[in-house]
Amino acid sequence: MNRCRVLVVDDHAHAREAMCEILAMDERFEVIGAVGSGAEAIERTGLWMPDLILIDIQMPEMDGLETTRRIKLEFPYVKIVIVTVSDEISYLFEALKQGAQGYLLKNLAPSTWIEYLLAIVSEEVPLSRELAFQILKEFAVASVKEEREALTAREKEILGCVSSGSTNKEIAATLGISEHTVKNHLKNILQKLQLQNRTQLTRYAMEQGLASRERDFPKKP
Repeated sequence: MNRCRVLVVDDHAHAREAMCEILAMDERFEVIGAVGSGAEAIERTGLWMPDLILIDIQMPEMDGLETTRRIKLEFPYVKIVIVTVSDEISYLFEALKQGAQGYLLKNLAPSTWIEYLLAIVSEEVPLSRELAFQILKEFAVASVKEEREALTAREKEILGCVSSGSTNKEIAATLGISEHTVKNHLKNILQKLQLQNRTQLTRYAMEQGLASRERDFPKKP
């Protein structure tokens, strides 16, 4: 593999130095910079385009989770690993939800760091079967809530109309908007829910309890 260009982010100088020293143990990593805040991390990511970012989870002003979220929005290609002293499992779940590819404890052996980070950059995340199950279980619950919250009130109305079998023209008449607006809303809904067509939308609405009953809409003449 090519050398992995790494940006280190931690508000404590000694912690930054320690992470840089660990990365220096393996020539496959190249530290291109070390900064002390989330704002600096976002700025330097745009300037240097690193392959991997190590971010401390607890930093003043902007913590590692928020920094990860913002970087991922603008630079989705970059791999991010959250670094912390806490082994609280909820932090791991939250880090992954914000787009991080991994989670490392500061008290782990340097050799474990290297092995784990190499697996991350080669897209082979080393999770135990037990931890993988917990993550999947957590995301199964969280994803439904997040998908539903991602839809606006108007989008939920349109989803309900679609589930009742209404056409775009009928939805437009029911809600008092143009067909063009309906089409754009449908595009947004499909993209947010990562679905392909009206059939899948109807199934989703029924599974999530968002389907509207026929009497909720005007009777067809």
